[in-house]
Amino acid sequence: MKIKKQHRKKKYHHTFNRKRMHNKLRSTGQVKCKVIKEAWNHKKSSHLNLREMGLANDPNKVIAIPNFKQEQLKIAKKIVNNGESEDEVEVVKRPPRKVKVVEQLEAEAKAPRERRFMLPKGQVEFITYLLDKYGHDYKAMARDKKNYYQETWKQLRAKVKTFMGIPKQYGEYLKARGLLEKELDEEELKEQAKALVMDDD
Repeated sequence: MKIKKQHRKKKYHHTFNRKRMHNKLRSTGQVKCKVIKEAWNHKKSSHLNLREMGLANDPNKVIAIPNFKQEQLKIAKKIVNNGESEDEVEVVKRPPRKVKVVEQLEAEAKAPRERRFMLPKGQVEFITYLLDKYGHDYKAMARDKKNYYQETWKQLRAKVKTFMGIPKQYGEYLKARGLLEKELDEEELKEQAKALVMDDD
């Protein structure tokens, strides 16, 4: 006797957009890099696209890990063939067509980045208070009653150095105290901070 299978009643889900779901499953994601996105050819595979740009699809294949066993086999074959190596087929590598992509990516990587590091407000208030009260006497700063975390004079000196290394925050402090007569560039502020740090050492 044949066993009758029980089939679940199929229901149509009105909430699902099947077309959107299908496209989402098929898509490989958006290329975020502008340079690669402009040079990308959607008719070709990702492997071919990257190879034409001179980029690696799999870094393990490009920079191969040396295989000790294979090297030993080659040495053994040379000894057996009396120093005559077997004719190896030389793979001629084609130069990448879109060389500009690699050049642009290298230029972007080497370009100087804007420093966005900023100290929190509470820390800036504490450092400015210490600078106003003690100047650059770090040992006196360490004995201050507001030094709640019992930081050493070297730790406080490091904090002051980082504060002076941020042109935006340090510039505002100098302007507020009237120590800055004219508006200086970021480079000039950095030079002043370096000079002060050198004096402290």
